[in-house]
Amino acid sequence: MIRLLLDDMLTDLGYSMAFEAGRLDEALTVAEQGEFDLAILDVNLNGQPVTPVVDILVQRRVPFVFVSGYARRGIPEAHSKIPLLQKPFQAEGLARALATATAKPAN
Repeated sequence: MIRLLLDDMLTDLGYSMAFEAGRLDEALTVAEQGEFDLAILDVNLNGQPVTPVVDILVQRRVPFVFVSGYARRGIPEAHSKIPLLQKPFQAEGLARALATATAKPAN
């Protein structure tokens, strides 16, 4: 359900969702092989830290945003400046985080 809400928010903001992954193995495959401009990453995917996905995105120079219900807990210090959306979030917060991650002004 959260992914559907996120998809709706992204559509309203003029973005489209290219991929989604609910498990770390799926996210790793998408991070390695997918063609996309930005990633929105939950810090924890079914009990597994998303750090290996972050490493791939950094290597590929793909901007990303973290999402967490636990503030910055679980985010590696090296990525402490990456935008964070605290769950639950609203479309305005999403727009600001995406604008910061892509260095584009928010609408």
